[in-house]
Amino acid sequence: MTRLAVLSDIHANLPALEAVMQDMAKFNVDSVIVAGDVLNFGPFINQTVERLLDNRWAVLRGNAEIYLLDHGSTRAPQEWNDPVRYPVPLWLNRALNPDLKNAIATWPDALSLRFSDAPPIRVVHATPQNHWDSIYPTLTDEQIAEYLAGVEEETFITGHTHLPLDRQSGKWHLLNPGSVGVPLDGQFSASYMLLQGDEHGWKPTFRRVAFDYAPIYQEFKRLGFVEEYGVVAQLIIEVFKTARPQFGFLSWQEENCPNEPLSLELLAAFYKKHQWWEYANPAYHINL
Repeated sequence: MTRLAVLSDIHANLPALEAVMQDMAKFNVDSVIVAGDVLNFGPFINQTVERLLDNRWAVLRGNAEIYLLDHGSTRAPQEWNDPVRYPVPLWLNRALNPDLKNAIATWPDALSLRFSDAPPIRVVHATPQNHWDSIYPTLTDEQIAEYLAGVEEETFITGHTHLPLDRQSGKWHLLNPGSVGVPLDGQFSASYMLLQGDEHGWKPTFRRVAFDYAPIYQEFKRLGFVEEYGVVAQLIIEVFKTARPQFGFLSWQEENCPNEPLSLELLAAFYKKHQWWEYANPAYHINL
């Protein structure tokens, strides 16, 4: 019987990763798979990448890694040049050791796992088509079938939404381990998944592990994160404080006051009148 640990969306949250590694050590897993988004959100960028490389885990690129790798190239959308609305690509490239960037450039976009004692598994960060679309738990079987058309493996692992998922949809056993570093379901704990496989298929066990948030806020303060990167930096901190999506503010600003510059004052005005769920996908309206 093969035993795997599947992690996703670590997002440079070293305290959460260390807590998961300590928990994971109890289970004697054969391999560890990381389904993308090692970077972004959290402040421990170099330390997190170094930890994964030292462990020689199988790691995919997610959209956070695309922010890093495509910024400043002809592959980057024009809007990424806006340092106020899109400070993340600039921040990642300033913060990350160039040698580590080259290592990330070699990570694959998908994995097909083929163990001898269990069915094959396809692993991507988001969808087989790209790093940005989301396979939410609220999608219909028909919508999922559109995303997974052409996927031969009947066990399919995705990340990106930060929402744990175990669902049979058509021929596919669809799994999402949730987020190690940035839970978005209102639970202040890292989420990851253990998988046991045999000839009958793969059985998931979802783990939730508490971690200390204090070092995250301390490091952001030490870095002068909000002072350097403005409103988006503050939104990232609010995500950690609430374990909920907060970037709906950017949609609200575009819809209601597009000519007013993004500022911390405008963000404060938004929070006085609105709640995060008004501008979040309904899939996140859980545990309210």
